[in-house]
Amino acid sequence: MLLNKDFLKLQDSYLFITIDQKVKAFMADNPNAKLIKLGIGDVTLPLAPAVIQAMHKAVEDMSKAETFKGYSSDQGYPFLQEAILGYYAKKGVELELDDIFIGDGAKSDISNMLDIFDKGSVALVPDPVYPVYVDTNIMCGRELKYLSGNQANSFLPLPDSKMKADIIYLCSPNNPTGSVYTKDQLKCWVDYALSMDALILFDSAYEIFIDDCNLPSSIYQIPGAKQCAIEICSFSKTAGFTGVRCGYTIVPKELVKKAGENESSVNAFWKRRQNTKFNGVSYITQRGAEAALSDEGFAQIKENAAYYKQNAKIISDVLTELGIWYTGGENSPYVWLKCPGGKSSWEFFDQLLREAHVVGTPGSGFGMNGDGYFRLTAFGARENVENAAKRLRHL
Repeated sequence: MLLNKDFLKLQDSYLFITIDQKVKAFMADNPNAKLIKLGIGDVTLPLAPAVIQAMHKAVEDMSKAETFKGYSSDQGYPFLQEAILGYYAKKGVELELDDIFIGDGAKSDISNMLDIFDKGSVALVPDPVYPVYVDTNIMCGRELKYLSGNQANSFLPLPDSKMKADIIYLCSPNNPTGSVYTKDQLKCWVDYALSMDALILFDSAYEIFIDDCNLPSSIYQIPGAKQCAIEICSFSKTAGFTGVRCGYTIVPKELVKKAGENESSVNAFWKRRQNTKFNGVSYITQRGAEAALSDEGFAQIKENAAYYKQNAKIISDVLTELGIWYTGGENSPYVWLKCPGGKSSWEFFDQLLREAHVVGTPGSGFGMNGDGYFRLTAFGARENVENAAKRLRHL
């Protein structure tokens, strides 16, 4: 019996585990320090009232034989699929019910999607990038290519026609940089994918933070995307479900790729994978997600998003005042800044922890191009964000 040797190619520990270890070591030496954590992108506001009400009712449903629910249908309950269908219709995107798969979050589906792709497929990821895109491909021995995101292109790399790839990872608004692709820029990616017969995995986990109507919040707002793209989203940041777990993946039936000598439906492959390896999301959770997309619930979760965006503005205003370059924040919960004084990412992490008692995320943890940059999240409580801003001024 042998273990998967591809795991040996991974970094010794996941980025956020390393951060946690450093913080624990600091607190052991400084037990009275009052840390402000703006590192991990975990939400802090409670669930919206409409969501709580719906989940309470769903619990009552589970207490009665006539309304009790066991396993959900293969792709989730139709009531949630229909709510997502309506949500996309408001974006000007027409979907079919069978295009929508309910899952337990974007991270799981982004990782598990690799099951249905040929092991010889080449994955293209921007650098810097969300570590899960990279690590899950390394785990299955897949070749990776990198596209440079940098300050010159506002960390929004565009395709290189000389670079051949099969699976393309895009995230907009981006994690970690907070940058958002325009419609013209996404059109470049769709055209590239179609020309290469490639497939885009589009992570739209932060789409609710986009208020600019000129910026796309779904890749399906781009002509041709249904023939080349899978969109993955989550209620984690949309509705504060990080502790509840629910997301969805859209696989249009127009999307076909070769399997052997014949073309096959990607939708059918993903459905078969889920039938075998996934038993669905709880009824109670799906009722909560449905409520989040109701008129009442959506107004409430947008208020929460506005709260976090105001936090981002507080951080951004301080950086502007200090003359520190940054991107993100305006249509994103993340602020991506250039480390002052030419420091490396981990040097600035240590300084921020030691002198300001603030925890952020070193940009180098997201790739080589992230070194010298740093990510701050706006998902904290307002008082903590305001205090962090004061501490930043006195570094």
